[in-house]
Amino acid sequence: MRADRLLSIMLLLQAHRRLTAGDLARRLEVSERTIHRDMEALGVSGIPVTAERGAGGGWSLLEPYQTNLTGLNEAEIQALFLAKPASLLADLGLNQAAEAALIKLFAALPAFQRQGAEYARQRIYIDTSGWRQTGETNAWLPTLQEAVWEERQVRLVYRRNDDTEVERVVDPLGLVAKGNIWYLVAGVDGEIRSYRVSRVIEAVPVPTPCQRPPDFDLEAYWKASAGQFQATLPVYRVTVRVAPEFIRRLGFSLRFARIEKTGPIEEDGWQEVIIRFQTEQEACEHLLGFGTQTEVVEPHELRERIIEGARATLEFYKK
Repeated sequence: MRADRLLSIMLLLQAHRRLTAGDLARRLEVSERTIHRDMEALGVSGIPVTAERGAGGGWSLLEPYQTNLTGLNEAEIQALFLAKPASLLADLGLNQAAEAALIKLFAALPAFQRQGAEYARQRIYIDTSGWRQTGETNAWLPTLQEAVWEERQVRLVYRRNDDTEVERVVDPLGLVAKGNIWYLVAGVDGEIRSYRVSRVIEAVPVPTPCQRPPDFDLEAYWKASAGQFQATLPVYRVTVRVAPEFIRRLGFSLRFARIEKTGPIEEDGWQEVIIRFQTEQEACEHLLGFGTQTEVVEPHELRERIIEGARATLEFYKK
């Protein structure tokens, strides 16, 4: 493990020129003390690593030093051949390039490592698309991608959730694929916001260079933003009893709700389940559609609303 980590440190420094001990520790999931010990080991072995203190400092390799070693182990090779989200690469126009790169990598591997890569490819396939396709069109994705690469501002015409349209000039900072949905992360009016690409009505690059925050990290921003979004979602929890013939289908029958807890099987074969919805209306619509296969235990007001809904449906069909 340590030899792999030392090689990873060399390659990271070669790629990024300078990284702090904290940066390396986070990337390699070890402590800063471990990084300092590794740096000492690299120096003793003759690798020209240097440290600079103060603001903008960190660890680096002396400029002329270069290594062509890849040091890929079997697990890393398998990961490269498995992690190929074809639909997302196709959205970016990179599917053929990715396939060509894998062919070249495969050809460059020693024979015994080739066998491991092919073994993994024939036994695990990762499909990033969901069963329920969104059917979204990303007509402006190539334009936004080009603006991100070239770090140029873009004038957007964007359709909000309420179907109103806004026009603004943004600094494109990156693209994020959430499942098979693309988002543009951009700076606007001193803030960083996310725009769903399928809602972009028009995107026109402008000559002005993009103003990119010097410490911006796309992955860190997205994780924090997604966490904040989830924390603001309304929560409406419902306890139901589920018929034995329906329990396996329950998860597939829920659209945006989530099963939080499943209780033990009772004497009559039914199970108590806690489901998290966003609103009472959403819970009522779902559970009313399940008919006699679920019984609402609580909240009591939802149970009464289900009963009234069932009566209204019956009266409607009596007409």
